[in-house]
Amino acid sequence: MTTSKPFRASALARATDRRNFLRLAGLSAVGLGGLVACGSDSGSGGSSSSSSSSAASSGAATSGSSSAAAVEPGAYGDISLQLSWIKNIEFAGEFMADSKGYYTAAGFGSVDLVTGPVDSADALVLAETVDIGLSAPDATARFIVEQGAPLKIIGSTFQKNPFCILSIEEGTPIRTVEDLKGKTLGIQAGTNQTIFEGFLRANGIDPSEVTQQVVQYEPTPLTEKAVDGFMSYLTNEPFIVAAEGFTPVTLGFANNGLPLTAETFTVLQSTIDDNRDMLKAFLKAEIQGWNDAVADPEESARLAVEVYGSSLGLDLPGQTEQMIAQNDLVVTEDTKANGLFTLTDALLTDIIGAMGEVGIEITADQLFDLSLLEEVYAENPDLIVG
Repeated sequence: MTTSKPFRASALARATDRRNFLRLAGLSAVGLGGLVACGSDSGSGGSSSSSSSSAASSGAATSGSSSAAAVEPGAYGDISLQLSWIKNIEFAGEFMADSKGYYTAAGFGSVDLVTGPVDSADALVLAETVDIGLSAPDATARFIVEQGAPLKIIGSTFQKNPFCILSIEEGTPIRTVEDLKGKTLGIQAGTNQTIFEGFLRANGIDPSEVTQQVVQYEPTPLTEKAVDGFMSYLTNEPFIVAAEGFTPVTLGFANNGLPLTAETFTVLQSTIDDNRDMLKAFLKAEIQGWNDAVADPEESARLAVEVYGSSLGLDLPGQTEQMIAQNDLVVTEDTKANGLFTLTDALLTDIIGAMGEVGIEITADQLFDLSLLEEVYAENPDLIVG
């Protein structure tokens, strides 16, 4: 789990590299799972909603108010949310919901924001170590199909997955799918290889037409021109290479044949059955938080840098840039009409089709239950801010 080279100082000031964080923390996915099982929230600063109850009365009414009866304080007790990574700008909505007291107003004593890698979220939800996990459709679907896991996705923060092939103008820019042919591409081992293979399949490119080189998660092989392209997040590594003086060029997967979503809320079916009102309260607070985060990138970045990710060496301009870019993944014309986290029938069809491209056969009903979101918006139509 180590990077091939130390992360360069200038890049570290702009964004925190995913694989390097795990090396510094000394954690594998298994090791992190063990820490989580012990109730740890390692690797970052910041508070949980237990410290923000004073904000509930003054801040919780600023982003949508419930038409339903008020919930008693602490009615739902304490819950835990497994993040898919460290406490950086990717979780701006959670930071807003916590800092403004939305979780507390929704009836929670506290919401523990647990750091992780995305690979651990579904397993920890399944093991009942955490209540809710931020995952991805393909990851959750594999648990369902391969293990018969009783998991469901109840909403999706990102309407588009952030995967892309990153290249640089100063090297060999890759602007189109056709440009991939004949190129050497740095792809991270494991899940990313599977997703990339699905991307090639979706675009009718034979794997023999590209050369894949296993890389870690920081883009030094690209900037040193050991590879022509590098699999990355639209909201992360392009800003890293730009900070080092290169001009990033991105080829997004979501707009080129692989329209998976990301940062999906995964829960046990039994939680839906037995604690439906609790999940609806959680979703309402999350929507409030993300509405505020989208509207205020600067404050979102400040919370990431100064409060929740204060130990990570994040910098304010970099996190602000990433939040602005991230908004394009969170907000679409459909979410303006239907509300954040919702998925249209057309997008569900696209997601299931993309699943087939990565070798997973599953139906929308097996993977998703969006009825809770429908009820939340029916009861709180003012949460749809357009």
